[in-house]
Amino acid sequence: MGKIILTGDRPTGRLHLGHYVGSLKRRVELQNSGEFDRIYIMIADAQALTDNADNPEKVRRNIIEVALDYLSCGIDPTRSTIFIQSQIPELCELSFYYMNLVTVSRLQRNPTVKTEIKMRNFEANIPVGFFTYPISQAADITAFRATTVPVGEDQEPMIEQTREIVRRFNSIYGPALVEPEILLPENAACLRLPGTDGKAKMSKSLGNCIYLSDSAEEVAKRVKTMFTDPGHLRVEDPGKVEGNTVFTYLDAFCRPEHFAAYLPEYAGLDELKAHYRRGGLGDVKVKRLLNAVLEETLEPIRARRKEYEQDIPEVYRMLKRGSEAAREAAAATLADVRRAMRIDYFDDEALIAQQAQEYR
Repeated sequence: MGKIILTGDRPTGRLHLGHYVGSLKRRVELQNSGEFDRIYIMIADAQALTDNADNPEKVRRNIIEVALDYLSCGIDPTRSTIFIQSQIPELCELSFYYMNLVTVSRLQRNPTVKTEIKMRNFEANIPVGFFTYPISQAADITAFRATTVPVGEDQEPMIEQTREIVRRFNSIYGPALVEPEILLPENAACLRLPGTDGKAKMSKSLGNCIYLSDSAEEVAKRVKTMFTDPGHLRVEDPGKVEGNTVFTYLDAFCRPEHFAAYLPEYAGLDELKAHYRRGGLGDVKVKRLLNAVLEETLEPIRARRKEYEQDIPEVYRMLKRGSEAAREAAAATLADVRRAMRIDYFDDEALIAQQAQEYR
């Protein structure tokens, strides 16, 4: 068996720069590396419904937004299989079987689940589907025999729980499932890109996102109001780079060649940071650099998106083809799981023959 990737996103809104540096850019690199035999990219609508059950239209409408963002960033449907989670019913059956292998107390101890529950103010009113998300994710990963799962460090507990489920299943029923490995971002700045207001997480509700589909004017407006160092009131004041959102974004997006193009008086980002720390460098100048860097990144993405927007029916046909291919792969895994669990009654000719003999 070769190397296989599974990754994806919840369709609860357009994708933003946090998604890009945290996963999308890396996915394109992995897709184009030639190191992987199959890459599955899931639009996780079923998982999105676990905390949006009363607003299915939100999830439904954002399927196409996420698909367009994937395509515009360089995900190639001829090299990666893009599919919709809810169109793979085999995932539900696998989740049902895995539920017998996990205790309630183990789910309650999952740090990612605890954080997400607190963030959504669920407290005691936790939807069961949301609570059991780690089990559902294990089904998603194992259904496609993924050997590698690219995620941020905040998702490590989820992947570890998948590994636990795989080990327990294989120890009870035999080696039917593949244990995945986690692949973390290489750029430390990509582990968690903050919102433009300096808050730890980008959120549509907080209005602190820069979306991949934002216009140049919208991006410039966001950068202009971006959180910097509140103590850096005058140009001559020494400034802090740590915790300064503008410099965090430059860490994530800036490359050496950007200085030759936009700020040739500096050798690179380290020199710019040193100047800011000792004073004499204003926020406006740094923000202008960031805006130029972001525009260089986003303009080709916008251009590709506009092309794909001209043929939405074809985008849906692509999603259907991907979902059909994904379902075929998941069905093969489910057949192995049923066989290992000895519930493949109608396919077990030896069982039928044996019992027929016993009752003669």
